[in-house]
Amino acid sequence: MKNNVNRMVKLAMLAAIGFLLMFFIRFPIIPAAPFLEYEPGDVPALMGAFIYGPGAGLIITIIISAIQALTVSAGSGIIGATMHVIATGTMVIVAGTIYKKLHSFKGGVLALVVGSLCMTLMMIPLNFFFTTKFLNVPVSAVKAMLLPAIIPFNLIKASINSVLTAVLYKSVSRIFKTEIVQNQCQTTK
Repeated sequence: MKNNVNRMVKLAMLAAIGFLLMFFIRFPIIPAAPFLEYEPGDVPALMGAFIYGPGAGLIITIIISAIQALTVSAGSGIIGATMHVIATGTMVIVAGTIYKKLHSFKGGVLALVVGSLCMTLMMIPLNFFFTTKFLNVPVSAVKAMLLPAIIPFNLIKASINSVLTAVLYKSVSRIFKTEIVQNQCQTTK
């Protein structure tokens, strides 16, 4: 019971950190599409997927997306949140699953690369479906934005978040795993 509460608290901490990163660090990276803003809020979700598994990463993604829809991305609301959950959720689940099976530095790099590519590919049909159906953007406009903006933006965003995850993961996981081991020792006493 105590371990479950501890894990829930840590997932909540990662979600809170993800929200703060998303809230305070936002900037456009493709001049032709200033509405596509980079934010590092996916990094804690990736960390959660690597430490606790893909399901935990998805839970963190859902929490961050819901809060984002109510705050900084209120204009796109539930549509933006749904697209974010599906796209980032894809990356987190793919990366978390690969890393769970190949638990090494090379496995982590492979997980992040494949997860980034899956997220980028997922954004193509998501934009065609959600952007055209619910945000009333013509199909021709979405098609025209694919190569100069949508695909490069998602590759860049996923790549930056992957590099940040790779750089920070060891330090963060040591903190979380040390506490996990300490809690397990206390419960066996």
